[in-house]
Amino acid sequence: MEDLYVIAGLGNPGSKYEGTRHNAGFDVIDVLVDKYRLYDAERFGKCMMAKGRIEGKRVILMKPMTYMNLSGEAVREVVSYFKADPSDHLIVISDDIELDIGKLRIRKKGSAGGHNGLKDIIRCLGTDAFARIRVGVGKKPHPDYELMDFVLSHFTKEERPVMDQAEEKAAEAVVCFITEGPDAAMNRFNTPKEKKKKIKKAAAAPEEKAAEGEESLPAFERPEEGAAEEEKRDRGL
Repeated sequence: MEDLYVIAGLGNPGSKYEGTRHNAGFDVIDVLVDKYRLYDAERFGKCMMAKGRIEGKRVILMKPMTYMNLSGEAVREVVSYFKADPSDHLIVISDDIELDIGKLRIRKKGSAGGHNGLKDIIRCLGTDAFARIRVGVGKKPHPDYELMDFVLSHFTKEERPVMDQAEEKAAEAVVCFITEGPDAAMNRFNTPKEKKKKIKKAAAAPEEKAAEGEESLPAFERPEEGAAEEEKRDRGL
C-alpha cells in the first residue's frame, strides 16, 4: 500500500487566535495548502483536514480543532483511522518560545519540551517517537512576562516578515522530509546551535587569590531557564 504522511500543524481555532505566536503550526499548514492547492478541506472528527499529494507523496494536512492542550485527541483519530505509523509517517509542526524568532529545529522524536500540544500528542499516542518541526517565535521580552499572554500575542511589524520567511522555510522542510527523508531535512533546515561562550574568571582580591601553584579554571555561562517553568506557566493556550 502506498505510504501516507500525516502532517499536523498545531494551534488554536478561531479568528481571535489567527496570526498569534502559538498558531505558527496552523500558518505552516496554510503555506502548504496554498502552494499545493489543497483547498478541499473537510471536517474529520476533531480536526479540519485536506487530502492530496505533495511532490507525488500522499498526504493529509490537518489542524486540530480541540485547542492546543487537547491536540493529541485529534492527531490520534487521524493516525488511527488512516493506519499511519507515527514513528515515520507523522510530522507535527509547533511553535517554540525557546528558539529565536524564525529559527527551525527538526527532530525525529523527543520530549514535549514544555509544549502542552506536544505533551498531549505524546500522551494520546503513548509514544514520543514522531517527528516534529519547531518554529521559533521568540522568547519572552522579560522573565516576569506572563507566558500565556506572550504566546497569544501577535507578531510585531518587524517580526512578521521574519515569520513569513520561517513559515515558508518550514513548509520546505516538510517537503524535504517526505521526499528525501528526515536526515536530509535536519541537515538542511536545522539552525545550528550556538556554542556557549567561555567567560574569563575575574581576578580575585589579594586575600582571595588561589594558593601558589593552583590553576584558575574558566567559568561558564549559566544554562538558560529550562522547560520546567514553561510547563508550570503554560496553561495550554
